[in-house]
Amino acid sequence: METLGIYVHIPFCKKKCDYCDFYSVCDLSDRLMDSYLDALIEQIKDYFALYKPTVDTIYIGGGTPSVFGGKRVEKLLKELKSHVQLTNNPEITVEVNPESVDQKLCKRLRSAGVNRVSMGVQSADDGQLKALGRLHDYAGAENAYNLLRKYFDNISLDLIYALEGQSLESWMDSLGKIVSLSPDHISCYCLKVEEGTPLAARGCVQPSEDIQADMYLKAVDFLAQAGYKQYEISNFARNGRISRHNSKYWDLSEYLGLGCGAHSFYGGRRFSFIKDVNAFVSGVLGKQPVAEDVDEVAYISRPGEYVMLKLRTAEGIDPDEFERRFTMSFKTFEQRLEKYIEGGFAKRELGRYSLTPKGFLVSNAIIGDLVNSVCPSGI
Repeated sequence: METLGIYVHIPFCKKKCDYCDFYSVCDLSDRLMDSYLDALIEQIKDYFALYKPTVDTIYIGGGTPSVFGGKRVEKLLKELKSHVQLTNNPEITVEVNPESVDQKLCKRLRSAGVNRVSMGVQSADDGQLKALGRLHDYAGAENAYNLLRKYFDNISLDLIYALEGQSLESWMDSLGKIVSLSPDHISCYCLKVEEGTPLAARGCVQPSEDIQADMYLKAVDFLAQAGYKQYEISNFARNGRISRHNSKYWDLSEYLGLGCGAHSFYGGRRFSFIKDVNAFVSGVLGKQPVAEDVDEVAYISRPGEYVMLKLRTAEGIDPDEFERRFTMSFKTFEQRLEKYIEGGFAKRELGRYSLTPKGFLVSNAIIGDLVNSVCPSGI
């Protein structure tokens, strides 16, 4: 049986960052957070009342799970472990922000079985951090990292590029400072100014597309030289340190999302839960439906979806594997990929098709062309 990944969403933050459009709330009252924990535990009991799935990854994200408190995370994981069968070497990740990392949290997380931590740093420039609405400065991020390193040997750090006023030089300076910390995994995300965010409201002006492209391509080269292998558009890892949980999203493995706003691909369905923490709590505890956007058609039967996700990864697609999985020819995809190979946007190595870093820059256009031309209905 396929192993399952579990994602748990913690929607609490001390402050919402100016670029963030994810669902979160800034109510950190014990009453609400304790009620939310009760609802999560009830969801776990409901889902796993009749069987114990084999679970190899657990990811607690947000929001800011570290403000939820180590004690609550410990209780959550204890309940979860009692209802599932963990593999011998599960990956258990918790997201944290620098300002909410302390020794007490580290000890709690470690004792709860957490073995991977992902911390949002975003920039090594204090002015840029302030412009993003972050609560920490870079010195605070360094201190938090050094404390985490005493307890965890698998740490991922997040960075954002294409910030307002950011030059290529300042971006590479931030990246260099992050690499000097020697994390095991680095995620580099291009800033997207979402409607309804404070960044959009004040008319954030990003560097030109050409500068953004240079930032990305230079980051790929720099990280490769520093020993970080690119395995997905925005993700780089040292040997053995890829995010096993996030990799499930890109190969159509099943994962179950728990909590307010969490998404799932589970039991042949894609669905999410309502983005209202109070309604979620009252719904779960009152045994009322809290799922929405339910798609009963399994995406695993859709070759277009598979192509879209796998071309985000550095390993790309094996045509033989594709044909075994979908009992249809990959030839039409191959024919269209050839033109991208000629342009340096794609490559074929050891029988697999994948995008180059240059291709990753325009991946949405390439994938859209492939899927819409070969699978216009997303079959």
